[in-house]
Amino acid sequence: MATASTENGGDLLDRLRAAGVVRLGIAGEIPFGYIDKDGELTGEAPELARVIFKRLGVDKVQPVPTEFGSLIPGLNSQQFDVVAAGMYVNPDRCEQVIFADPDYQMLDSFIVRKGNPKGLHSYQDVVAKKAKFATGTGYAEIEYAVGAGYKQSDILIVPDQVAGLNAVEAGRVDVFAGTALTTREVVKKSSKAEATKPFAPLVKGKPHVDGGAFAFRPTETRLRDAFNTELHKMKKSGELFRVLKPFGFTEDEMTDLTAKELCGG
Repeated sequence: MATASTENGGDLLDRLRAAGVVRLGIAGEIPFGYIDKDGELTGEAPELARVIFKRLGVDKVQPVPTEFGSLIPGLNSQQFDVVAAGMYVNPDRCEQVIFADPDYQMLDSFIVRKGNPKGLHSYQDVVAKKAKFATGTGYAEIEYAVGAGYKQSDILIVPDQVAGLNAVEAGRVDVFAGTALTTREVVKKSSKAEATKPFAPLVKGKPHVDGGAFAFRPTETRLRDAFNTELHKMKKSGELFRVLKPFGFTEDEMTDLTAKELCGG
């Protein structure tokens, strides 16, 4: 019977409506999807999921926390129904899952010592000035640095942006690369470090803007399309920005990018 249900775009939406609950794969990453100190599910993606799934007739969201690297395998092995983790859309991932259109776009930014003594504003600067460079586990920024000519084995990999800030403050590295949003949030309380102006990394010589989106199993096109319909209404009315703003997103992170563009289609 599997073929019958997949031919018309899957029946997951009907099943979720009947169950009244959708299981969200999250990776415990602030501000995208995480459990807060009171044990409650929050983050930009879960809060957006609550609104959209309610409009699709599914009243409850249930978190399924996992490692970031296990989100796609977990989705495809049906451990949860949708990835709600602010996942960047890229061609490799597009071969394994289908994405809604991005709910945000993101530039990169560096954490550097106050005053940016080495004048680091791009990955090319990091290479030219032989700066000691750090970024997070599994971050897209690793590829951007390597693409600019930085030796992968010389990159200090740290768990997250807090560890990155600590490494810069302690002088173990000159620069930590992350998203514009996470870097500007984490330096707010620092007296020794600051975040640089956001910039688009170069990929194959062209400025590249990332976009994060919800991911679905490849057979579930009906659910993805229904989700997109509601998402686009929220973009148009400005409601999307109101949902994302409490998590540190600005107008600059609102986007008209499509999944198709970011998948390379």
